[in-house]
Amino acid sequence: MKKNLLRLGRAITFLAAIGLLAFGAASIVTVADVIGRRIGLPIHGVIDLVQLFIMAGVWLIMPYAFYSGAHVGVDFIVEKMPGRVQTVVRILGSLIAIVLLVLMAWYGYVTSQQRIMFGDTSQELGIPIVWFWVPLLAGMIGSIVAAILVMLGNTTPEVTQ
Repeated sequence: MKKNLLRLGRAITFLAAIGLLAFGAASIVTVADVIGRRIGLPIHGVIDLVQLFIMAGVWLIMPYAFYSGAHVGVDFIVEKMPGRVQTVVRILGSLIAIVLLVLMAWYGYVTSQQRIMFGDTSQELGIPIVWFWVPLLAGMIGSIVAAILVMLGNTTPEVTQ
C-alpha cells in the first residue's frame, strides 16, 4: 500500500516536470518567434503553440502545489489552534478542496466532450481543442489524488520540507 502511495506521489512529481517542460517550450517558441520576426522568419501559429504550452504547464503543475502544500492557505490562523483542531480543520479543508476539484473535473470533462463533438480547433494551426483539455483534466485528476494524499498524511518528507 505504501509503495502505491509513493508511486502516486512520483506520478504527481512527473506531471509537474512535464508542466515545467511545457513552460520552457512556451518560452523557447516565444523567443524563437521574436528572433524570427527580426530576420523575416516568424513562427506560424505561435499564439496557438504558446497558449497550448501555457495551459499544459499551469494545469500539470497544479497537483504538485496541492501535494507539496505550496498553494495559498491561512496557516497563520490554523497554526494558532490546538493540535486536534488543526487536524480537523486541515481535513475539512482537504475535503472541501476534493469536492470542488471533483466538480471542476466533471464539468471540465463534460465541456471537453462538447468541444470534441463540435470539432473545435485552434484558430491558427487547427490544433484539435481536445489537446487543450487533456492537460486540464489530467491536472484536475492529479490534484484530486494529491489532495487525498495530503488529507491522509501521505506526502513524502522531501516534498514537504
